[in-house]
Amino acid sequence: MKILQDECLPKKLKIEIINHQVITVPEQGWAGIKNGELLKLASSSFDAFITIDQNLTSQQNL
Repeated sequence: MKILQDECLPKKLKIEIINHQVITVPEQGWAGIKNGELLKLASSSFDAFITIDQNLTSQQNL
């Protein structure tokens, strides 16, 4: 699974997610972009977007 990790999360989280390809928002070159736009950008190339931000379209609380 290809996962986009939001910049508001600790960078160390990336290494804790094993058996998946995790790319951070800054690594993707998308630092500073608002979450709504990030979701649009990520939808074509990522399977999941991990964030702690709230009130997002299509948000699922786990």
